[in-house]
Amino acid sequence: MTTGASYSAAEIPVVVVAPHFCVGHPVDLTIVRKMMSLSQGTFGVTDVDGNIMFKAQGKIFSLHDRRVLLDAAGTPLITYQQKLMSAHRRWEAFRGDSTDEKDMLFSVRKSSFFQMKTKLHVFMASNTSEDVCDFRIEGNWFESKCVIYAGNSNNIIAQMHRNHSAKSILLGKDNFGVTVYPNVDYAFIVSLVVILEEINTDRKQS
Repeated sequence: MTTGASYSAAEIPVVVVAPHFCVGHPVDLTIVRKMMSLSQGTFGVTDVDGNIMFKAQGKIFSLHDRRVLLDAAGTPLITYQQKLMSAHRRWEAFRGDSTDEKDMLFSVRKSSFFQMKTKLHVFMASNTSEDVCDFRIEGNWFESKCVIYAGNSNNIIAQMHRNHSAKSILLGKDNFGVTVYPNVDYAFIVSLVVILEEINTDRKQS
């Protein structure tokens, strides 16, 4: 699940979903869009050996655009919904299968209305002023080159990249990798990728 490259560990562990998703070594995950083995859902998330670790599913019959991130056993970890009437296309993430305000974990919005490249700001629920983002995502989604930083710093906590393994070539272009740095909640990073997918799918279709 790790690579030979050197990745700096977060000085303070980044725990958002649960502590057991935060480990002391880098974690390599593969995102597979439109995974054939899933009867429902947008995509699956596997480890380097192809074992499913997370699944993203959509709830079609809902007022809000809604998605759920499940663990390998099918337990809901995070429910997301797009906030209606939001100028910067904001998504809100809640614990488990809740959409109650008290269970909100974080929200994600575009840093500006018009963007040529991906630039998103992530605000934890406790950051009510939103003067400074808690995390930010920058890069080019359509080339699968996005980097997730802590706040406004240059401290990288995860990055997306194209997979070049024989298995990824067989799976085709709808397959890319995410490397999560040590001491960073990898379920949280996957949840950000789910929202990235939704925001950029909307942009591609609009």
